[in-house]
Amino acid sequence: MDKPAICVGFVSQDSGLGDALARALGEGFVTRSFTEPRLEQLRELREWSEVILLDLRSANTQGDEQFALRLMDEISKAPSHPPQVVLCEEENRALIYKAIEHGAYDSVTNPPNMLELRLSLRRAYKFHSAVKELQRLQANERPAGRLHELLGTSAPMQELFAMARKIAPCDVNVLVTGETGTGKELLARAIHHLSSRTAGPLVAFSCANLPETLVEDELFGHEKGAFTGALVARRGRVEAADHGTLFLDEIGDLGIGLQPKLLRVIQERSFERLGNNKTVSIDIRLICATNRNLTEMVQQGKFREDLFYRLNVVQLHLPPLRERRDDIPLLAHQFLQRFAHQFNQKARRFSQEALQTLEEHSWPGNVRELENVVQRAVVLSEGQTVDVAQLPATLRQGRVVPAPTEGREAAPLSRSYEDEVRRFKRSLVVRALRESGWRKAECARNLGVARGYLHRLINLLGIQEGEGASAAQDRDELPLGPVM
Repeated sequence: MDKPAICVGFVSQDSGLGDALARALGEGFVTRSFTEPRLEQLRELREWSEVILLDLRSANTQGDEQFALRLMDEISKAPSHPPQVVLCEEENRALIYKAIEHGAYDSVTNPPNMLELRLSLRRAYKFHSAVKELQRLQANERPAGRLHELLGTSAPMQELFAMARKIAPCDVNVLVTGETGTGKELLARAIHHLSSRTAGPLVAFSCANLPETLVEDELFGHEKGAFTGALVARRGRVEAADHGTLFLDEIGDLGIGLQPKLLRVIQERSFERLGNNKTVSIDIRLICATNRNLTEMVQQGKFREDLFYRLNVVQLHLPPLRERRDDIPLLAHQFLQRFAHQFNQKARRFSQEALQTLEEHSWPGNVRELENVVQRAVVLSEGQTVDVAQLPATLRQGRVVPAPTEGREAAPLSRSYEDEVRRFKRSLVVRALRESGWRKAECARNLGVARGYLHRLINLLGIQEGEGASAAQDRDELPLGPVM
């Protein structure tokens, strides 16, 4: 099924330029011209457009420049407005930086390289789609993309959400697997929230890196005088979760000596506190999580086989962030909104380069790492746009970061490094596609990336099936002169 065309609202003083732009953009875009729109036309421009392309090439005077920036501010006042891409003379770097500060998503220099312009418009449209999706999720208009506090519209997360909704009402034990930082506790909370036990407590405990005696006391509690220092009786986490849900994180770290006691809790729904032989009956649902391979631990004798089968009634796997890159813009904007409100910052959006940097990072720390990166960026931001300069050095390594100086025009950006990286990526992807017979699923597996991310790379790099794009395609330009 063909993708719908992107509606581009083109704002220019040249009334005849829209037709030339529409022909040059070609299929996949629908262009409509707005010549010097006044305030009464802005509503129509915002409502019709999915991306707005502003022609700033004729803003050669202070008055023209102020009008253009004021127009951008008026467009941005709407709660949900289309992203703005500006077309500007390359030597007017100062105006480009001002436009970005006033809310422009990206800038394209004149004369525009049409491949670059198409990619910029598509990225802006994707940005706008992510923002609208987040707003719909926050308004609960599309609960399919949200599971309690978990967000995700990628195929792996949609499958996970469907399975979680199906098993949540059934009182079965659940084993959640996944790397550190993927949100295993959030998934456990979602299952509890959707279950019949939602009115009861959700008690969470991590078994990681704790002595076995301390874990036993935390889980099962003790009586007064059970050991030195036990001055009063204390309820454990198992008893506290009665008529609710007990979530045990890092269950693979549970000591081999405590595993039979947990097995008894599952089988008989009873236990004894330390220092007391009286049996305490409980009614709990058990959800466990681990980032370890329990099957291998069973084979190595480090985890009881009978306990593993009791825990593994239903297994849910949370994919790492690198396998669900389609969710990165959605999650990043969610965190940006949260931290901007929490720290009373002006940040409202990411620059195109910052968002692309986030999408390309491997995220070994998964969603938790992304959350921390966005928090840092929001705190360091000074305007409405979070730029790549606010990202950690490990993410922006090798990228050329613009640093405009106040009071004078900034020097043009050097694109040599980015050009080399682009050529390398293109060569790598084309070779992998050829080796896999242009089967994209196989190519994605060979490259170790998500299929959705491979599709974005193919579009970003202008790769056509069955060939290496010609040099003429990369030089495809729209011969637009300055507006007189």
